Amino acid sequence: MNLKYRILFSFIGIFMIGITALFSMYFSRAILNSEKYKIMGVDVSAYQGEIDWKIIENQGIDFAFIKATEGSGMTDDYIRRNLENIAETHIYHSAYHFFSFDSAGETQAQNYISAVGKNEINLPPVIDVEFYGDKWDNPPTAEETYNILCPLLERLEEYYGVKPIIYTTSFLYYKYIYSEFSEYPLWIRNVNSEPLIINWDFWQFSDKGMLNGYHGREKYIDLNVYNGTKEEFLSKMKF
Repeated sequence: MNLKYRILFSFIGIFMIGITALFSMYFSRAILNSEKYKIMGVDVSAYQGEIDWKIIENQGIDFAFIKATEGSGMTDDYIRRNLENIAETHIYHSAYHFFSFDSAGETQAQNYISAVGKNEINLPPVIDVEFYGDKWDNPPTAEETYNILCPLLERLEEYYGVKPIIYTTSFLYYKYIYSEFSEYPLWIRNVNSEPLIINWDFWQFSDKGMLNGYHGREKYIDLNVYNGTKEEFLSKMKF
């Protein structure tokens, strides 16, 4: 094969590798090592509708994060019944707050506290930090975000007596969380591969899980794992 064709085929090979990488980035799904990660969990909201937590528990689910609130005024329609019903199982559980870049941290904290009693959760409260609406096109500055997130985290830690877990994506982790909030437990979303971030605690590895026991608008349920043993999970997370 002469040099001309070798160069041509080299370019074709490089092009195909690039296409494959892009396809994997946007369309592949994470493959879970079930031998490595044995503590399984779900996260839910009103989209899953009525949930039979005993059926969920019987499918090997050890923990759950339930949507409670959003911003300074919104409360999830199913938070009360979810907290009451999950208490009848052995599933370790907490509730999460969808963070708003547009309202004060103090009022967001009060919204969550009003919805979630101290004795209704046995895992730390969770703050879900992700972009919504036009935030991808107009991202808040780090300073703007800190001015809201700091008082929110501090108030929840003061009330519940434990550092909240922060849920976020890899992009937002490095943009807002890494430099100022690295001491908080981390729940990272990556549905394409195992997180490359060091020292994460929870990993949302799938948004296309399917289990029995819920009847809502959404047929899928988010699946998660804990990064450690059952003993580590209980000593670090349970309170």
